Amino acid sequence: MTSSQADPSTPRPWSAPAASGPLEATVTIPGSKSATARALVLAGLADTPGTIDGGLRARDTALMIEGLRSLGARIDSSGPVWTVEPLRGLTKPARIDCGLAGTVMRFLPPVAALGSGTTTFFGDAAASARPMAGLVDALQQLGAVVSDTRLPITVTGPISHQTAVIDSSASSQFISALLLTAPRMPHGLSLTHDGAAVPSAPHIAMTIEALRARGVLVEATPRSWMVQPTEIAGIDEVIEPDLTTAAVFLAAALVAGGTVTIPHWPTQTTQPGQAILEILTTMGGHVTRQSDSVTVQGTGTITGIDIDLNDASELTPVVAGLAGLARSDSVIRGVGHIRGHETDRLAALSHELTSLGCRCEETADGLRVHPGPIQPGVFHTHADHRLAHTAALLGLASGAVKVDDVACTSKTMPEFATVWEEMVS
Repeated sequence: MTSSQADPSTPRPWSAPAASGPLEATVTIPGSKSATARALVLAGLADTPGTIDGGLRARDTALMIEGLRSLGARIDSSGPVWTVEPLRGLTKPARIDCGLAGTVMRFLPPVAALGSGTTTFFGDAAASARPMAGLVDALQQLGAVVSDTRLPITVTGPISHQTAVIDSSASSQFISALLLTAPRMPHGLSLTHDGAAVPSAPHIAMTIEALRARGVLVEATPRSWMVQPTEIAGIDEVIEPDLTTAAVFLAAALVAGGTVTIPHWPTQTTQPGQAILEILTTMGGHVTRQSDSVTVQGTGTITGIDIDLNDASELTPVVAGLAGLARSDSVIRGVGHIRGHETDRLAALSHELTSLGCRCEETADGLRVHPGPIQPGVFHTHADHRLAHTAALLGLASGAVKVDDVACTSKTMPEFATVWEEMVS
């Protein structure tokens, strides 16, 4: 079993290291999880073979690759450049392990529904808590038969209709999942969102950009999308670094002082994680952009922030960690939907920060953080890779934080603990 497929059910305790002085580090970040997932799905649905360069090697993407293989794609991910032979047919029964990956449990059911076979989707114990109802509703409107609104589910195609109206306020991934498959639907797709604001809108923009790069025309308004049936071009795609993963390393400079540099930072990107640069500036850091890198310099002093993270909610754990170490209170708003992520992130962050000496309160759509001296204790990650990032930041300031399980970082960066320790040493 590779590190990217490591069994998350085997906890790996970790003592988050303290900074012995100001940092001076350059950290290379693996490929974007979101971009890799989209590239794999589109390559699997393409008209001709393609390649993916720099794809993320982690548990989520390993599960996506295995899921696409179960549906008939041929993927060689043994080298640095992956080759993808698109799937054909979709008539045989399949079983797909989603782990705890939202991309797998949401992106692949519409793909499975293109054919007449029955596909079973299952996952980790906590996967059944992740919202699926909006996507299931859409698939049923499009003609597929879906057994339930929570994992495990079975999906039987084929899709036969064009129009769906759904509530995607629980996750933008419902919309992305349908758009990725839309060109292969027999009549295309006319999709309308009817509900509260869709969170993480930049991720929908990322999906549309990925489709357009492969020759697919997407007509979009803020609440509706139209895609005609068409071929998806096989291309050679290069994946950007994961800017949300990069965020915790850049944030370390604010905690410890000194500088952290991330190479290969994209000049233009749809990744929501790019918002971390403005956030770190507001919280007391100094950001320098080079032609192909970003450097953050900190002084060890952190300023509290009042911020709406609806469009970049994945950054909430890092911002909350910094807020717990700040000189003033912070408020994080617009992220009520992250209660349905890998865990209830708002409840988990509130509990874990408070247990270590901060006072963190849940609000209707976010958190209010009152910083305090970090006390020795155990930070429970709740099987959530981003919460491990919060723990690493808190430990950097105190050296007194024990993490119950750092193995959960295999979801997006299996080597996280080693790279973090090298940065601090």
